[in-house]
Amino acid sequence: MDLTKLVQTELDDLVRIYKHLHANPELSREEEKSSKLVADQLEACGIAVTRNFGGYGVVGVLENGDGPTVMVRGDMDALPITEETGLEYVSFVRGKDPSGNDTGVMHACGHDVHMTSLVGTARVLSKSRESWSGKIIFVGQPAEESMSGARAMIEQGLFEKFGAPDYCLATHVITKLEAGNIVVKSGPIMAGTYQLKITVRGVGGHGAIPQECIDPVVLAARIITSLQTIVSREFSPLDPAVVTVGSIHGGTRANIIPGEVVMEVTARFCNSEGHDRIFESVKRICKYEGLSMGLPEDLLPIVEFDDESDLPATTNDSGLADIVRKAAAEYLGADKVHEAEMVMGSEDFSLFRTAGVKETPSCLFFTGATSAEEMSMFHEKGINPPSIHNSKFYPPPEPTIKTAVTTMVGTVLRILS
Repeated sequence: MDLTKLVQTELDDLVRIYKHLHANPELSREEEKSSKLVADQLEACGIAVTRNFGGYGVVGVLENGDGPTVMVRGDMDALPITEETGLEYVSFVRGKDPSGNDTGVMHACGHDVHMTSLVGTARVLSKSRESWSGKIIFVGQPAEESMSGARAMIEQGLFEKFGAPDYCLATHVITKLEAGNIVVKSGPIMAGTYQLKITVRGVGGHGAIPQECIDPVVLAARIITSLQTIVSREFSPLDPAVVTVGSIHGGTRANIIPGEVVMEVTARFCNSEGHDRIFESVKRICKYEGLSMGLPEDLLPIVEFDDESDLPATTNDSGLADIVRKAAAEYLGADKVHEAEMVMGSEDFSLFRTAGVKETPSCLFFTGATSAEEMSMFHEKGINPPSIHNSKFYPPPEPTIKTAVTTMVGTVLRILS
């Protein structure tokens, strides 16, 4: 089987699909048309498809004799960002952001590439059944950006209904890497995450008589400053972690000391120890900063953990990562395969690894998504290309899709042949 030739044969139509998806993005939990397109394309390959699973999720099962089960995931949702790329297939779609504000909608995270690559992988593998034996589960996952889609599919019984996979695979575009290349690593490749809500209480009053109050604005400022010491002084410099206060709200006007301030915090970590250490440190800091300002016990800050945002690190199985390297080196060339650095962004793909009765070997690799010409231009300027989640982000379709599909199919073939 000539994999490179087979992928090339599909490429023009895959680019057509990609441009349609790019121009018609849908936000998390709204992926009705994207989901239908993916499902229709999988069915056209002779794959048994279940629609609207865990929201607008798609599950396609392709069985071909005895052998292991491999799950391949592609996420489908877009972002509340107004596109500024100027492409001929630019998105003019409008939607509502999480706060209800009118906004543009854009595939600024490359999920249009991921869907297209899922379709391309299904096409090639369905046409090359003589080269493999086993079972492939194709998952079109909704609501990755809201970190809720994988959990919804798992809770609806993804592995119970379709079978627990022996391996899980996914790819994600990355702009700091030239198209035509991939990067992969063993161990943690993307951080785990969760969110916290901190309600800082105090004793309100007139801004002119602060001595009669306990000011929660001041207490919130002290807590924010102290939170920065968690990573800088409680973690090894070799153990990556992030604690960010991304939202703070309190007060109504200048001369009123409010009764409370509400903050929202995101935490990032690479292992379960870091997960727990950050949470315990946040609680400790909030408690003792409150006591230091004279707050009574019943008014100490309230720290609430958001269970739905709790994701483990995306951790690559070393053996499976090595299979990805070898497959990419065989079909792309060894010079196109590089070692990744861990990034502090997070992925709910990580949940599939721990959803079964036992931990499933999983691997997410990054696919380069910046053209050689643009990479050279940005390097000359001393800046990086527009990253994902940027209104000017766009990958060159042909080399990006070709690389993702070739690497994914090559990896599946190595597992199932």
